[in-house]
Amino acid sequence: MKHLPQLLTAAALLTAASALACTNLLAGKKATTDGSVMVTYAADSHNLFGELGHTPAADHPKGAMRKVIEWDTSKPLGEIPQVPHTYNVVGNINENQVVIAESTWGGRPELVDTTGQAVIDYGSLMQIALERSKTAREAIQVMTSLVEKYGYASSGESFSIADKDELWVMEMIGKGAEKGAVWIAVRIPDEAISGHANEPRIRRVNFKDKKNVMASKDVVSFARKRGWYDGKDADFSFADVYGEHAVDTRRGCDARVWSYFRRFSKDADKYYDWCSGKSDEPMPLYIIPDRKVSLAEMQERMRDHFEDTPFDMHNDIGAGPNHVPYRWRPMDYKVDGKDYVHERAIATQQTGWSFVTQSRADLPDPVGGVIWFGTDDTNTSVYMPFYCSMTEVPHEVAHGNGDMNTFSNESNFWMTNWVANQAYNRYDLMIPDIRKVQSGLETKFIGARPDREKYLVQLYESGDMPKLVSEVNAEGAAIAKEATDSYRDLAQYLLVKFMDGNMKKTNPDGSFIYDENNHPVSPNFPGYNKEYYENIVRSTGDHFLVPAHK
Repeated sequence: MKHLPQLLTAAALLTAASALACTNLLAGKKATTDGSVMVTYAADSHNLFGELGHTPAADHPKGAMRKVIEWDTSKPLGEIPQVPHTYNVVGNINENQVVIAESTWGGRPELVDTTGQAVIDYGSLMQIALERSKTAREAIQVMTSLVEKYGYASSGESFSIADKDELWVMEMIGKGAEKGAVWIAVRIPDEAISGHANEPRIRRVNFKDKKNVMASKDVVSFARKRGWYDGKDADFSFADVYGEHAVDTRRGCDARVWSYFRRFSKDADKYYDWCSGKSDEPMPLYIIPDRKVSLAEMQERMRDHFEDTPFDMHNDIGAGPNHVPYRWRPMDYKVDGKDYVHERAIATQQTGWSFVTQSRADLPDPVGGVIWFGTDDTNTSVYMPFYCSMTEVPHEVAHGNGDMNTFSNESNFWMTNWVANQAYNRYDLMIPDIRKVQSGLETKFIGARPDREKYLVQLYESGDMPKLVSEVNAEGAAIAKEATDSYRDLAQYLLVKFMDGNMKKTNPDGSFIYDENNHPVSPNFPGYNKEYYENIVRSTGDHFLVPAHK
């Protein structure tokens, strides 16, 4: 999420990118079960509060200026001329179903702006493009023209840019003492899936394929001028010239994309060697999956902890007796003078918010664009559907309802944190109860879409946009409240059920058991697993041994 100010050493980059990092998983319209273009995004930062942004559509007078505020620091960067009309933006999707997301990879330190005049940071770049774009191609044009004219104030970024018909990945880095940026964009085939996670991913391309490849005019010549490349244009690799791919960064970054790929392709396991450092043959930017991706599966993939892979976080000693698939920061550590790292999965505790978007050509824009929004850890959050025509952000996910230092019982972020932070200590015991509530809500929300959208389309076709928007706002408010209320109840239930290391006895419906005198029955004592006890004995010898009676 946050931009890295310099190209770091391999171990340090994994640490920094894991703390301030994002994951994007992508699917073209012919690679999904419903024909939607899908983009996911996890905004990962230990200081990022989960709330849904909104910028209403607006008309602006001639001569109006737009302030640019750096996303990561809230520092004013300058002003640029406003356009006559800007579009409604809900989170990272606009009213035209255009979606933009990102992940940071840093890149060469000398390419961070040194002019002091750059006005556009990566976050503002996304927001301004959403305000001004009708299509993904137009968004690319807006973004690249902005940095060319006003300078680029961030480091290396990969952007996911989609609309209801096309899906693109664009990679960009500044030019140091020169104004602007070098960049390249590749259209992901409709039948393909792709992704990026804090590693640049675009390598050899056909620059003559203007329909599917766009790039700054100096993307190759700039590298030649700086002495970083002297080969043919056809062999040029943006990722390798402007980025770095050490073994531990691959494992902490590209491995997240690989874990997504392997769920939909029987051949993707071969890319494990790239992620684990056993091969220098890169994983491709995209693959053609063996089967199509559903919305529910895409949501599930955002909850990945490398299950059923050599990187699986549930099984090593770091997971403890309750198989907790999380590791506290920092990510790197030393033992006997040697450097080690924890795994970095898609699902991580420091996520502020995440989403899965659908952009659908078979529906009118106000109905076709949906951002399924969740707060905190993707693994324990609930994805709530909000339409791109929404004009009122629900209270539970709105700005000002708590912050990182201010708890709020009405905040979806804080209720999800309350649930998650209990599970981090008793994971294998609590996760079934969490899944029951989580899946119940999401199944309900997904199942309600066909009838709901049929009604919304009828309103659209009748020309009653005020009614459509009113319905969208009302449903969004009801969904956010239901999800937040349900998780408040769940958090309290977990506290009661698992208090003091015990586990209350429950009926099949989850209710607590009382005896014939209406008195709570004695709880179960789950204790620890066999491996835990064996580790105690191995580390302490006979310290806890009960002597045999003589």
